[in-house]
Amino acid sequence: MRLEPVRAGIWEVPREGGMRVPAWVVATPELLETIREDPALEQLVNVAHLPGVVGRVWAMPDCHMGYGFPIGGVAATAFGADGVVSPGGVGYDINCGVRLLVSDLSRDELQPHLEDLVGRLFARVPCGASPRESGIGVLGACELREVLVRGAAFAIERGFGEPRDRLYCEENGAMPGADPDAVSERAIERGRRQLGSLGSGNHFLEVGYVRRVLDARRAAAMGLEPGRVTVLVHTGSRGLGHQVCTDFLREMTPGRFDFDLPDRQLAAAPLRSEIGRRYVGAMAAAANFAWANRQVITGLVRRAFADVLGGPSRARLRVVYDVSHNIAKIETHRVDGRRVRVCVHRKGATRALPPGDARLPEAYRDVGQPVLVPGDMGTASYVCAGVETGDVHAFHSSCHGAGRRLSRRAAVRRGRGRSIPDELRRRGVVVRARSPRTLAEEMPEAYKNVSDVVGALERAGLVAVVAQIAPVGVVKG
Repeated sequence: MRLEPVRAGIWEVPREGGMRVPAWVVATPELLETIREDPALEQLVNVAHLPGVVGRVWAMPDCHMGYGFPIGGVAATAFGADGVVSPGGVGYDINCGVRLLVSDLSRDELQPHLEDLVGRLFARVPCGASPRESGIGVLGACELREVLVRGAAFAIERGFGEPRDRLYCEENGAMPGADPDAVSERAIERGRRQLGSLGSGNHFLEVGYVRRVLDARRAAAMGLEPGRVTVLVHTGSRGLGHQVCTDFLREMTPGRFDFDLPDRQLAAAPLRSEIGRRYVGAMAAAANFAWANRQVITGLVRRAFADVLGGPSRARLRVVYDVSHNIAKIETHRVDGRRVRVCVHRKGATRALPPGDARLPEAYRDVGQPVLVPGDMGTASYVCAGVETGDVHAFHSSCHGAGRRLSRRAAVRRGRGRSIPDELRRRGVVVRARSPRTLAEEMPEAYKNVSDVVGALERAGLVAVVAQIAPVGVVKG
């Protein structure tokens, strides 16, 4: 596939054939070689065929193959008669996202309690694909419908957080336009037992500390000081969101609408069609479930810290920010010199609003939105910030993590005969998980080098790098 350099850190697949817009890839030359070996580029070109797609379609440096859209893909469609919404551009785990908490504790204060804390987190927070119980208990159908509308506020009112928590969430922890009536009974039933649970796969709780501050002004605004203890929470909408995606993919069958697509996994519907409106409403409801889920887990994490460290005053954990990386949103952006309303699909990509944006909390108006980029469980994660990008923007988007380098099957093969917990312990990381297979699937070498990924974003002018966080304790599903 032909790739042409556009500017530092950005490459273009020129428009040809049925592509309606060009495809742009954010990468260093070294990362680009890895990306070329993955079907993600072909998927990105397919995305450029979507009806109503505008500007450019984008692949972030962590991109790899997904369902329909590449993971790490960004595309915007016109919010008009010809624009579509595609469940594959959101993904099965609707509003899978990351929340960052920061403590008043230092790493040195935490270290004597680390083993006990990781064990307590593992006991407090239900994890695995089908935990025996959720962190909040089994919800009635009416209660769950309230979750789908109110999101994080539902959990806060039930004692799993503080009112200020949701002010530091994307959409204040509840996306408008949620329609519980568009969510199937099967999805409701799956969600009743899963609110406040971590899930499996790459979902995690990670205790860490601020290893390096790279932008002192922005770090100060976010409360990130060298040595300060942090917690990352990575999970989404669990079985409820998966079922919403499954239900609508079944409805959006090829041939239902008067457009052809190069891949049936790109199933889509016009935004203003009846099914398109229902999907957007159901997706928003699932997104709100995910924000409520991370909020309940936040409450459980705080309780675990208090259990081990002797009360909430020593274990205070403040929400820095909570970002979504599997979602579609109606936003206004400048495209080809005009401000237009579009539906921005971010799949394995997160929003990165620049300084001055009115959607940001007051504390971050001068520094830009915190962007959370987890790495693998053995090296580091990064906190970045959105920046002003001018006309060459990815709809104010960033990557969502390091991105897989090995498939899960390949990682398991590589892990045979090894003890991943012992290897991590030698790096200073205590880990607990439901199964050895999960740890093999998520071993550090299964992922790209997160420093390279973040460096590519910074070189392309899409983010500013604020701080590096090192892990010391991990809980896996």
